[in-house]
Amino acid sequence: MGGGGSEGVVKRRWCMCNKDDFLPEESFKSWGNYMKAMKETPMRLKDRVLTRSLDQTELNEVRSQSQHEMKRNLSWWDLIWFGIGAVIGAGIFVLTGLEARNDAGPAVVLSYVVSGISAMLSVFCYTEFAVEIPVAGGSFAYLRVELGDFVAFIAAGNILLEYVIGGAAVARSWTSYFATLLNHDPEDFRIVVHSLSPDYGHLDPIAVGVISIVCVVAVVSTKGTSRFNFIASIFHIIVLLFIIIAGLTKADTSNYTPFSPNGARGVFKASAVLFFAYVGFDAVSTMAEETKNPARDIPIGLVGAMSITTITYCLLAITLCLMQPYQQIDENAAFSVAFKAVGMDWAKYIVAFGALKGMTTVLLVGAVGQARYLTHIARAHMVPPSLAYVHGKTGTPIYATIVMLAATAIIAFFTKLSILSNLLSISTLFIFMLVAVALLVRRYYVSGVTTDRDRNKLIICIVLILGSSIATAVYWARSEKGWVAYVVTVPIWFGATLGLKLLVPQARAPRLWGVPLVPWLPSTSIAINIFLLGSIDGLSFARFGVWTGVLLLYYFFMGLHASYDTAKAIAKEMSDREMPWKRLEEGATPAKDSGNGDMTDSKVSTDTTTS
Repeated sequence: MGGGGSEGVVKRRWCMCNKDDFLPEESFKSWGNYMKAMKETPMRLKDRVLTRSLDQTELNEVRSQSQHEMKRNLSWWDLIWFGIGAVIGAGIFVLTGLEARNDAGPAVVLSYVVSGISAMLSVFCYTEFAVEIPVAGGSFAYLRVELGDFVAFIAAGNILLEYVIGGAAVARSWTSYFATLLNHDPEDFRIVVHSLSPDYGHLDPIAVGVISIVCVVAVVSTKGTSRFNFIASIFHIIVLLFIIIAGLTKADTSNYTPFSPNGARGVFKASAVLFFAYVGFDAVSTMAEETKNPARDIPIGLVGAMSITTITYCLLAITLCLMQPYQQIDENAAFSVAFKAVGMDWAKYIVAFGALKGMTTVLLVGAVGQARYLTHIARAHMVPPSLAYVHGKTGTPIYATIVMLAATAIIAFFTKLSILSNLLSISTLFIFMLVAVALLVRRYYVSGVTTDRDRNKLIICIVLILGSSIATAVYWARSEKGWVAYVVTVPIWFGATLGLKLLVPQARAPRLWGVPLVPWLPSTSIAINIFLLGSIDGLSFARFGVWTGVLLLYYFFMGLHASYDTAKAIAKEMSDREMPWKRLEEGATPAKDSGNGDMTDSKVSTDTTTS
C-alpha cells in the first residue's frame, strides 16, 4: 500500500467527537473486551517488547493512517534555516548568563563545546535514520523499527514532554525579553498567586498568547512557516552578529580571570543544562516526510545547521564573559544588561528584539516538529488515532498541532524556567542515548542474517557500553575528587566498543547515507549523553521518574492494548494478501520487495497500524 493512497484505507470521521475517534480498537468495544484484554496484559506486553516494526511499514501502512499526504516541498536550504530557527533561541539568551554566573564562569564556552559535540554526534545518528526512514515520526519511528514498540512508547512520551517543556520555557523567556524591550521587569507582566508554590505561582498570560498565535501559523502551511522562519532567521543572524561585533569592542580580558572558578565539575554541570540550548534540531528530522530529496537534503540540513549553531553559541558566550565579570552577569536578560553595564544602554533594545525574533522562530519550528511526532504516534494508535489526521488542503496535522500547543500553553502559564530547563535536558539526553543504541542495533543486527552467536556478542557489548557509561556518570555525580573508578569504567567502555568493532560483523550497510566511524561515533554519543545526565540535580530526576510512571500507567491500561490490536489487524490484512509475515524472533525473511524500493531489511514484524 502506498503511503497515503486511498486503496484499502478505512475512511474515518475526523471531527473527534465520537468514542470511535479516540478508541476504535477491538479491546475498547465493550467492557467485556476490555477486561479480557487486561487479563492478557502479560502476554501482550511480551509481544510488544519483542516485536519490531519494518522500515516499509513505517513508510507505507503507518503513514497512510493520516488519510492525506504531507506536501514534499522542503529543500536542504529550508532545513538549514529550520535548524537554525529551531535551536538559536531561549537557550543562548537566557541560560548562558545563568550558567556562567552560577556554575562555569567564563569557561561556559567549554560547556557549549561539550554540549555541541554531544549534539553533533546525535545529529549524525538521527541523520542516517531520517534518510532511510523519512517519516514524520522522527526518533519514535526509528526506535519502533530497531528497539521495539515498548521502548519507542517510553521514548515517545519523553519526546512529547521535551517539546511541551521546551516550548513552555521559550514562551516564558519571550515574556522576559518583551519586558526588557519595554523597560519593565518581567514580573510586571506576570500574575503572582501567593497561594501557589513560587515555582508555579507566577502566571504568564503573554506566553499563552504567543503560543496561540504560533499555533495558527503552524496549522496554515509548512512552506509558509518555512518562508517566515527564513526571513525571521536572517534578521536574527544580523542581530547576533551585532551582539558579537559590538560586544567585542567593549571586551576586557581581565574578566576572563578566573577562567573556570568551579573547575571541570562546573563546566560539565553547566553543559548538562546548556544542552537545552541545542534542543530543537530533532524537529528537523520530523520534516523528512516533507523533504524533496531526503538522501541529500537531510544530511546537509542537519549537519549544516548544527555547525553554524555551535560556532555562534561559542562566539556569543565568549563575548558575554569578556563584557562583564561573570559574577555580575544578569540571570534573566544577560546580554541586555551587559550592554547597559558597558555604557551601551541603547543596544539592549536591539538585543531584546533579536531575542524575541529568535524565540519566535524556535516556538514556530518546535510547533511544526512536535505536531509531526504526535501525528506518527497517533498513526501507531498509541494515542487516539484522530490526532493523525492531515488536512487535505493545508497538508498539515491540524489536531496534533492544536493539542500539543494547548499543553505547551498550560505548562508555560504556570511553571518557572529553571524547573523546565533541567527536566528538558533529562528527556532529551535520554532520547538521544536511545537513538544511538538503536543505530548500533540497526548496523549489527538483522533477523535472519545475524547469527545467534553474533547477536549475543552484540547484546553483551551494548550492555557493557551502557553499564560502564552509567557507572562513570554515577561516580562523577557522587564523588567530588575521586578518580579510581574511571580507571575501571573507561577501559570497559573502550574494550566493549573495540570488541563490537572487531568481533561482530556488520549485518547491514546504509543504503543512501551512513554515519561514519561506526561503532565509535554512536558509542561515544551514548557515553557523553549518559555522562551529562550525571550532572543534573536529583529533584529533576524525581520529576522525570514521576512522568515515566504516568507513561507506564497509560501504556498498561490503554496504549498497549490499542497498539496490540492494530498490529494484529494489519497482520491479518497482510496474511489475506498472501504476504509472508512472521515474528521477528523467528527470523523470517520476506520473499520479495514490498513495492516501495529495495527491501534490504530482512526483519518482518506484525507491528503496524490498521489501514
